Amino acid sequence: MSWLIIMAFALPIFFGLIFVMTRFIKYMQEEQNIEIESFRDSLIDDQNPVGLSGDDLDKLKQQQAEAQKHLRDVISKIPIEEKDGRLRPAFDKMKKPQDEASEKAAGNGKDSEKK
Repeated sequence: MSWLIIMAFALPIFFGLIFVMTRFIKYMQEEQNIEIESFRDSLIDDQNPVGLSGDDLDKLKQQQAEAQKHLRDVISKIPIEEKDGRLRPAFDKMKKPQDEASEKAAGNGKDSEKK
């Protein structure tokens, strides 16, 4: 029961201090001609998370777009086959071009040794 009495005295004092603080802030803003930024402005921007300047941000976006395009090109070149109703990379088809290239390189080396 005693905490109710303490709370009854504490809440009006708390709200009174809040009221005095807001009045003081408004007075200081008018007196010093300052503008307080809202908290929302200081939050991280989705389009510019690191706070880059306009030119740097455009360059970064262009680099990322080129990287995404290159990644799509590389992924589209991976051979895919359907097994058991699922699409899976065709590892045997990926190894064939590498094996042919290594055989040609090895073949050129053997021919030059014979001559």
